[in-house]
Amino acid sequence: MRVQKLSLLAVTAVAGLSLTACQGGDTSSSDAGDSSSPSSRISTSQGSDGSGASGGKGAPTASRTGGAMASACTTSQLAFSTSGGMAEGTLIVNLKNTGSATCSLKGFPGADLKSKDGTVSAQRSKLAAPLVSVKPGEETRFTLHYPPNNSGGSGETFTGLVVTPPNETHSRTLPVSINVPVSDGSGPAVTVDPVGTGK
Repeated sequence: MRVQKLSLLAVTAVAGLSLTACQGGDTSSSDAGDSSSPSSRISTSQGSDGSGASGGKGAPTASRTGGAMASACTTSQLAFSTSGGMAEGTLIVNLKNTGSATCSLKGFPGADLKSKDGTVSAQRSKLAAPLVSVKPGEETRFTLHYPPNNSGGSGETFTGLVVTPPNETHSRTLPVSINVPVSDGSGPAVTVDPVGTGK
């Protein structure tokens, strides 16, 4: 597979797409070390950010608020895990507040898929970003949309997802297994919703 083909990957799902279970189980990466954003960018799309449904597995749900904003959640006070969505071509990324104080998130996270051939940055969806308040022990989430490989070919497999929370500069790399078709660039692109959106 040639590296230059990555820029032609079809990766944007319709914003209304629901979540799909492409991964066998939840993958946690709360103690993974910080990593900087990938230096090998192959896609020319701008950096992307994720979507999130408020709420998370095994933890209370974060709340959307219109009130005063708590201090912004930092990468170091968040535990990250992934789970398959309810629809094909989606991945949920859960963000849990492991700190001792309430923090807030608003905006799109950075979401970069890594394979042996390079990196593809998710594009932002058109959804509006709510302000999400996350108490200690609570979770919020965002959704990554990608075109599943139903082509019958080997496609391109991504084994890492580099996540940068909104308004943060430190990233976390999560293990994933996402296979997408390789196309001439006319197919859908990889997109990410803002934190705290979705169901």
